[in-house]
Amino acid sequence: MKALQPRDEHNQQLEANVHPPTWDNPTPGSPYHLVVIGAGTAGLVTAAGAAGLGARVALIERELMGGDCLNVGCVPSKGVISSARIAATVKQAAEHCVNVPEGVEVDFAGVMRRMRFLRAGISHNDSADRFRELGVDVYFGQASFVDSETIDVAGTKLKYKRAVIATGARAAAPPISGLDGVDYLTNETVFSLTELPRRLGIIGAGPIGCELAQSFAQLGSEVLLVESEHGILTKEDRDAADVVQRAILRDGVRLLCCGRDLQVRRDDPIRLTVQSHDNHYDEPIDQLLVAVGRAPNVEDLNLEAVGVDFDNKGVRVNDYLQTTNSRVFAAGDVCSKYQFTHAADFMARIVIQNALFAIGPLGRKKVSDLIIPWATYTTPEVAHVGVHEHAAAQAGIEIDTYVQPFREVDRAILEGDQEGFVKVHTKKGTDRIVGATIVAGNAGDMISEITLAMVHGVGLGKIASTIHPYPTQAEAIRKLGDQYNRTRLTSTSKMVLGWLRRLNVGR
Repeated sequence: MKALQPRDEHNQQLEANVHPPTWDNPTPGSPYHLVVIGAGTAGLVTAAGAAGLGARVALIERELMGGDCLNVGCVPSKGVISSARIAATVKQAAEHCVNVPEGVEVDFAGVMRRMRFLRAGISHNDSADRFRELGVDVYFGQASFVDSETIDVAGTKLKYKRAVIATGARAAAPPISGLDGVDYLTNETVFSLTELPRRLGIIGAGPIGCELAQSFAQLGSEVLLVESEHGILTKEDRDAADVVQRAILRDGVRLLCCGRDLQVRRDDPIRLTVQSHDNHYDEPIDQLLVAVGRAPNVEDLNLEAVGVDFDNKGVRVNDYLQTTNSRVFAAGDVCSKYQFTHAADFMARIVIQNALFAIGPLGRKKVSDLIIPWATYTTPEVAHVGVHEHAAAQAGIEIDTYVQPFREVDRAILEGDQEGFVKVHTKKGTDRIVGATIVAGNAGDMISEITLAMVHGVGLGKIASTIHPYPTQAEAIRKLGDQYNRTRLTSTSKMVLGWLRRLNVGR
């Protein structure tokens, strides 16, 4: 198991919860209905849900319960981001006529200590003791399939009727010249820092790279962000990514995009060399963060012994999350292109139903039926659900697009947050929503209204008739409903309304 660093009281509390040093694995009795391998989000939800339904469940974890989300992902990153946003707000206080005479002094060690304290507190929810209380047998150790009814964990044989692979994925650096010769950070190690890097180089301008680039710049680092493609967040709506790009540049991040011939040179300090837009750069940095590349955790599981197919993208599953062995299912990052905690959660719910209720109304749930939103927690945030414009065009789906800029929304104007927008795509000629992108300070919260509408077939017309509190930024979504309704005015109705207006003016 990887040691948690630094070894302070908060990390010791975290370890005591999610991998207790004195834990004794239970002694298995009769065969388990489910043996779940991996105690990240997918595994935890599967185990807790199945046990709650009365199934006999074993949960196996070789490192830390809680997986990436709790230990090296969502939880620590949002803890750091919250402090970085406060620092940025103080720096920008003068824009709101609030003077901070002494400027901003960031205690980076304190920021990270606060994050560890909060993470340790949250870790109780994913703890071994809690899951034992839920009726789950928790085992620590490396799991390995023996055959289609047996799994070995640390020398103990567990019999199962169904198994679930929920082992997740890990950071995996791409082949970059010289990278193997330097000590570099990934999301698995960056949250162990206790000193702020004066010069931080980041490779990869995806969600992780952009979130941490902006946060470290707000906390006081000189940040160099390198991306091989044009711009940042290349999988997002281009207009949305451009808004975020302008924001992170204002916060002091230097962006070298369209990067070619990237090399890392071991020196004192480390040096990055790259070609960007026909210019050559040779940049000194004190720490390097690699924020691109993931690999599924499939090693040492002996998947070949049970006929479970996998490749470098993960375990192969069908629409019911069944692997090529009908008795073995998979969920979460180990098998999904949507590597989000909330996606793993709902995939786990599908596995519970399909593994325990193979037939009947509770079984045969499909992962393709899920409508999965996501968010990147930069400032502003960008959130998306459904199709993008370019994807709709490639698929031959005809759409109508409605855009509401926040510069026309009173609450956004009052808060100085008017740079973003809400963009909604509907099936052409209808109000049925097929996709949306939001760029706003709290876009990750706002996208849920549109996701709810998509899941339950609520169109823009009904959203228009739903009262939203004034003034709120969510009012932008209702305004899109108004935009749709205006397109429904026929020539006859326009003529009648015009006649009525003239009658009122005459009075």
